[in-house]
Amino acid sequence: MATSAATLSVGTTPTCNSKPCMLPKSNLFNLRFNSPNYFQCFSGLKAAASVSCESESSFLGRESSIALRDSFTTCVTRKNHEPVLCQQPQASSFKVAILGAAGGIGQPLALLIKMSPLVSAVHLYDVADVKGIAADLSHCNTPSQVLDFTGPAELPNALKGVDVVVIPAGVPRKPGMTRDDLFNVNAGIVKSLIEAVADNCPEAFIHIISNPVNSTVPIAAEVLKKKGVYDPKKLFGVTTLDVVRANTFVAQKKNLRLIDVDVPVVGGHAGITILPLLSKTKPSVSFTDSEVQELTMRIQNAGTEVVEAKAGTGSATLSMAYAAARFVESSLRAIDGDADVYECCYVQSELTELPFFASRVKIGRKGVEAVISSDLRGLTEYESEALEALKPELKASIEKGVAFANKQPVAA
Repeated sequence: MATSAATLSVGTTPTCNSKPCMLPKSNLFNLRFNSPNYFQCFSGLKAAASVSCESESSFLGRESSIALRDSFTTCVTRKNHEPVLCQQPQASSFKVAILGAAGGIGQPLALLIKMSPLVSAVHLYDVADVKGIAADLSHCNTPSQVLDFTGPAELPNALKGVDVVVIPAGVPRKPGMTRDDLFNVNAGIVKSLIEAVADNCPEAFIHIISNPVNSTVPIAAEVLKKKGVYDPKKLFGVTTLDVVRANTFVAQKKNLRLIDVDVPVVGGHAGITILPLLSKTKPSVSFTDSEVQELTMRIQNAGTEVVEAKAGTGSATLSMAYAAARFVESSLRAIDGDADVYECCYVQSELTELPFFASRVKIGRKGVEAVISSDLRGLTEYESEALEALKPELKASIEKGVAFANKQPVAA
């Protein structure tokens, strides 16, 4: 099919098969699209200046593409075959705190979150170097306010009144390191930050990124219990990157449109505890035994792939920020009343005999509304064996986190 380039100013409203697709108002620049008449909006952050025709990549997936449309009140008319905007997007007002905002994940994550029209304020916290980042980010012409907070003395103010807390703080993984090698440093960081969360915004959704997630989430749970504010429905380990990678690798392997691909990933967030359920891939697709083994191992070891490619200069920061932004956006949609929000994440669960487990969940205004058990039914022999094989390692990681939290005194 022949294509022609069209120029669309950000702020106009492209349409997708007669359905309105919306971008935020801006007069700073134009975007070019290779499409004669069909635009597919795929900005899961809803304010990202990106649309494409039959795109091979989705910013946050099909659900967020729908949310992009649904989060705006639009009226689309056409003049000379060009879409014309006649209403502005409705504003929402949620505050998000990023603890560890000066780090390799925190900085791009802050940028992506500031792009969301659901966000009214982004609170950036770190022990140093956050003022310059906040000043830089504040120059972006999106409506959300950027506030900076430096050091433990300012942490309480960073947390007051926020709806979602995201914790990417900690040391990154280096070549040869496993996520468990990070435990001794990151466990203490997460503990102290969660204590502050418990004291200043106990009702907020808590998103844990700091590795090893298999252990840091149980640490957070124990601290919140000791503080008397634990709500298991609002504590999430962010395993979205495993889903993002699975979707990407499967789409590439099977030559599928990425926007259509959805692979549930269960278990945990390290090595063999990461279990992509390839048999549950949507759209339905067949894999040979060798393809299943190859894809599973690549998804499980994708973090190492990035660490080695960066040759000691860092770990998966950009893709993790992207995945975390997707999960933040999903949480905000749920808090805002979207009744159709599903994500894979690591939560307190009764799906298996383990107290914490990553699976697909339905998220609502008050957090996890349902754990989707159907994904674990009808597994292939390979998946069933892999599920049983991951349990001892995941169990040990959970117990390690609980033991750490119970040995440490909780600040009053």
